[in-house]
Amino acid sequence: MTSDKFMSQLTDWYGDGAGGATPRPEQWAHILARDPERPVTLINFFKFHDTAQYGAEGETASGKEAFDAYAAVSIPTMERVGGKFLLVAPFEATLIGAAEDWDLVAIGAYPNRQAFLDLYLDDAYRAAFAHRTAACAAQKVLIADA
Repeated sequence: MTSDKFMSQLTDWYGDGAGGATPRPEQWAHILARDPERPVTLINFFKFHDTAQYGAEGETASGKEAFDAYAAVSIPTMERVGGKFLLVAPFEATLIGAAEDWDLVAIGAYPNRQAFLDLYLDDAYRAAFAHRTAACAAQKVLIADA
């Protein structure tokens, strides 16, 4: 599959990233342009809604509960594709720089680009991603060159 078709498939599945819940096309393109053998390390910051925003009537859960439903699938899937978490912990405070307010910080590492992409290609992960979207009022994911 060409890079353009692959990126098109990812945006069909996950959206265009306009709402900040998923990568934008240029962010997918950045990942796809990286050396395929370089490790991918992501630093994730999550702020949960008080009540998950599923958009469907009858679905009620806290943002934390929705995120836990996502994590129940994403963690084993990540490990199966070769990734691992270096840290998952509650956010405490900002030490240097502008104050930020997050609920959770997670640092995940993948041995190479394909391992990272395999997570997003997984059917169960893709289905569980709706819980992450419903859970998060805000999120920030940084790529570290590690």
